[in-house]
Amino acid sequence: MEIVILEDAAEIGRVGADAFTDLLGRRPQAVLGLATGSSPLSVYDELVRRHEQGGVSFAQARAFTLDEYVGLPKDHPERYRNVIDRDFVDRVDFAPDAVRGPDGSAEDIPAACEEYEAAIAEAGGVDLQILGIGTDGHIAFNEPGSSLASRTRIKTLTRQTRIDNARFFGDDVDAVPTHCLTQGLATIMAARHVMLVATGSGKAEAVHHMAEGAVSAMWPATILQHHPHVTVLLDPAAAGRLQLANYYRQTWEAKPSWQGV
Repeated sequence: MEIVILEDAAEIGRVGADAFTDLLGRRPQAVLGLATGSSPLSVYDELVRRHEQGGVSFAQARAFTLDEYVGLPKDHPERYRNVIDRDFVDRVDFAPDAVRGPDGSAEDIPAACEEYEAAIAEAGGVDLQILGIGTDGHIAFNEPGSSLASRTRIKTLTRQTRIDNARFFGDDVDAVPTHCLTQGLATIMAARHVMLVATGSGKAEAVHHMAEGAVSAMWPATILQHHPHVTVLLDPAAAGRLQLANYYRQTWEAKPSWQGV
């Protein structure tokens, strides 16, 4: 796990976008994993800027989203497919139908989850997956207690997650759905490169457990310690609880340029 502590969200956006740009330069047909939420927005904004300047294209790429609420109408502005379209997909040049998400309105939820797993496998797996992290250590919607071997499935959201997401629903926690479909921890772990972004002091405790704590279902993101290629992009506030912060800074400063992100 490579921990990179950067000055601010703008620098995080540049370093994160470098990983996507380098991958698509080598492999234009790459399979991307997209996350919603505020954490990846600086990366998406930088990728949009580079796309507009002709520096990167998504025309041959495919993408899969991490999760989706269950029960929201398809035209609901906070349905995650609508959010990712608004925040990123519709701002670049993905081909029609190149981006797919879990179907939170499916009548047969287990079948929809199996079909989603099969679609990712058929695409050859995810080359680069971007993630955020919840204050309770969840990644995607794998809440504390999730199986470390889990695959795409329905989950019940914790009260804390619904409180955290209420800001998107007019600060009304009761308007936040209670269930979601989410890629499982084993699904995420199958990605060839995982990039996690966290900013702000509210994420500091979760980041500390993820990077320096014991691997445990109580802090689902800790499973990433077992992944061979994880890049964690943090601002100083999110890195505030890290015991080895100075070492992480030293290793980033001394990293050979040929290694990339």
